[in-house]
Amino acid sequence: MGACLGSHRNRRHPRYGDPNYPAIGKNQPLKKEHPRWRSEVPLTEGQLRSKRDEFWDTAPAFEGRKEIWDALKAAAVALEAKDYGLAQAIIDGANISLPHGTLLDCYDELGSHYQLPVYCLAPPVNLLVGSSANQQNLSEEFQDISSTDKATTLKIRLSTGVDIKLRVLPQDTVFTGKRRLEKQEGVKVSSQRWIFAGKMLPDQQRIEQLKIERTYIVQCIITELPGTSS
Repeated sequence: MGACLGSHRNRRHPRYGDPNYPAIGKNQPLKKEHPRWRSEVPLTEGQLRSKRDEFWDTAPAFEGRKEIWDALKAAAVALEAKDYGLAQAIIDGANISLPHGTLLDCYDELGSHYQLPVYCLAPPVNLLVGSSANQQNLSEEFQDISSTDKATTLKIRLSTGVDIKLRVLPQDTVFTGKRRLEKQEGVKVSSQRWIFAGKMLPDQQRIEQLKIERTYIVQCIITELPGTSS
């Protein structure tokens, strides 16, 4: 599915003067074309935004400088909006080198390597939009689970300190679970970050793949409380 979440963990690159150092002398202008890619699981616009939010929220926690991550995010937003002049200006102002002319592979002036996943730069060619997205969301979210014995209960601990029980289906994705939580507790999907075993859960992963025992707890970080605005 192109670059995957987690591939952004940069590594120390050869210093200037090393024959393998690619950033100096091989810096190229930012290419204007958008990368084309296909998601293994079709994403809705909301799911794509959630994946991007998860990446940008966690990227500065790894090696690298926060100001570079901030510059890369701003450049990615400008690039998707086709404001190529602004994107190039941001890259130049932060002294970021692009050996291949793409934000998929970047270096700062200290030689640290940064990689952006392709989903932060362009939507997939099979993005679900309009009626297709609504149909998928409705079929997932409003599937009646009150009378089925296939449903399971997740223990969710909200960052507000409240523990709740959430009924889900094993084949539900994390995104569907978030929508069920929104319906039950009024917490917007875009404000939820699910964490289990120290890792942020990707929206497209299915509940049954997580192998969560009944006694285990899923942490839910809420970035915006119900009834408040950003």
